[in-house]
Amino acid sequence: MKSLTLTLTALVLLSTASFAKRKKKAVAAAVATEVVAASPAVAIPAVAPDPHAGHDHAKEQMVAPKTAPQVNPALTNAPVAAPVAAAPQATPEVVDKNIKFVETEHDFGTLPEGPQAITEFKFKNTGKEPIDIVNVQASCGCTVPEWTKEPVAPGKTATIKAIYNTQGRPGSFTKNLTLTTKQGFTKVLTIKGNVEKAPATSVPTNDQNMMIKH
Repeated sequence: MKSLTLTLTALVLLSTASFAKRKKKAVAAAVATEVVAASPAVAIPAVAPDPHAGHDHAKEQMVAPKTAPQVNPALTNAPVAAPVAAAPQATPEVVDKNIKFVETEHDFGTLPEGPQAITEFKFKNTGKEPIDIVNVQASCGCTVPEWTKEPVAPGKTATIKAIYNTQGRPGSFTKNLTLTTKQGFTKVLTIKGNVEKAPATSVPTNDQNMMIKH
């Protein structure tokens, strides 16, 4: 019984000592907190930036001030060029595959000035329907076309004559004749050559013109 009483007394003393120790630590922490809170804040003086720090006066003097670009008043009143119109395109041929020409271009070569130069373009109707030539238009008045006015029956042949007037036209030439049929088909025939200028006393008049057929 006495031993049990001693043991209980020892446990009570240990608990009391431990409680007192924890209380002492709590009191010390609370006092420290109150001291810090009561301490006045220390103001840190602001440092003004150095206006000369990092400023290169020599570089500033070397850089020239930028000026606005000058505008030439003459250019502001310059007229605006009008857009260039595209050149007209030539009308493409609409060829009838049933019109078979022996040749579509004839070169007279060298011709003397004065006589008329004549050639014929022969063609054949290889289709099953007649071909009606309604017009043959020359590219200028120096060339005169002649053609049959009757329909060309299937399997038949016909000619288109081109007459070029060389008088007063020395030099090289290229002329076109455009054939048009009743069915709406077209074909371009071409003649070309070179006319040698004749002496003034040897050029015949219109009434004395000879014909050169090639």
